[in-house]
Amino acid sequence: MQARIVTLPGDGVGTEVVAEATKVLGVVAERYGHRFVFEERPIGGTAIDVTGEPLPAETLSACCAADAVLLGAVGGPKWDDPAAAVRPEQGLLGLRQRLGLYANLRPVHVYAELIDASPIRSDLVDGVDLVIVRELTGGIYFGKRQESTGTPAAAYDTMRYTADEVERIAHVAFRVARRRHGHVTSVDKANVLASSRLWRRTVFEVAAEYPDVGAEPMLVDAAAMQLIRCPKAFDVILTTNMFGDILADEAAMLSGSIGMLPSASLGDGGCGLYEPVHGSAPDLSGRGCVNPIAAILSAAMLLRHALGLEAEADEVEAAVAKTLADGHRTEDLCRDGIDPIGTAEMGDRIAERLVKRAEKEGSE
Repeated sequence: MQARIVTLPGDGVGTEVVAEATKVLGVVAERYGHRFVFEERPIGGTAIDVTGEPLPAETLSACCAADAVLLGAVGGPKWDDPAAAVRPEQGLLGLRQRLGLYANLRPVHVYAELIDASPIRSDLVDGVDLVIVRELTGGIYFGKRQESTGTPAAAYDTMRYTADEVERIAHVAFRVARRRHGHVTSVDKANVLASSRLWRRTVFEVAAEYPDVGAEPMLVDAAAMQLIRCPKAFDVILTTNMFGDILADEAAMLSGSIGMLPSASLGDGGCGLYEPVHGSAPDLSGRGCVNPIAAILSAAMLLRHALGLEAEADEVEAAVAKTLADGHRTEDLCRDGIDPIGTAEMGDRIAERLVKRAEKEGSE
């Protein structure tokens, strides 16, 4: 297979983790006889510095023509003025909109070797395996808003959804659940918000089309509590843009580190956006200590969802698991008595696992 992959390292540690993800993809291509062509483009704060825009036209054009897009992170203190007319996150939001990426998949899997790394009790997180399906292009982040400009100060943001928007993301969640354990928890705030009442009604209209998949509603405050109290009860969590943003970061703590969580942003077209859940972590930038596993697992999702390379995706995920089982840890995962390895070294270890697997198969 030949595929064109646009890489958007972005800001902060984004450059470091994308380098490791592309390293692993390069090994996959060599092992399986694929040809991956990588094309790097700027986005976010880096793009603002160079072009004055967080999403330059050339970056957008390259992404629209690609088979998949691999992103690092955007933002940092240099551009950290929420009142600024041009901000790094506008590049990411704009890219999602222009590519029509309305479904964000965030798997949360707790590796047995990392149970002790989680701040949550081991008996609660042992065996956690869930997916958050977050609506990505609607809701309060894209609704009509009014900035505060005078005294007395006032501002508003509008949470707006149409039935069509809810219906299409609900279908994604039920299809994901059908391939997993067959249960969807739809999270909303229907006791207070009109938009959530539309959400709940529409989700359960879609649920009727999937009689083999169980479904239940849950208020977002209860869901936040249950994610800590009984996370193994969840299979697929379906929710809105803002609630999904918050719950996904909470769920990251189940795995021991936000550096472990990948994501895929998908639409109806072939090209998707794959990125680690973590941000640009400016305090860690340049130290070579950040965990690249979320970016590498995002690359595995790219192989699976964008290129249809299921076996290759499985191999990358197995290499990550084996590397962790061998005891290798980056700084965020370390506990007493364990010496951490760096970003590039973790990428090397995972890549080496792929090579060793290929050599073993070749000798059999």
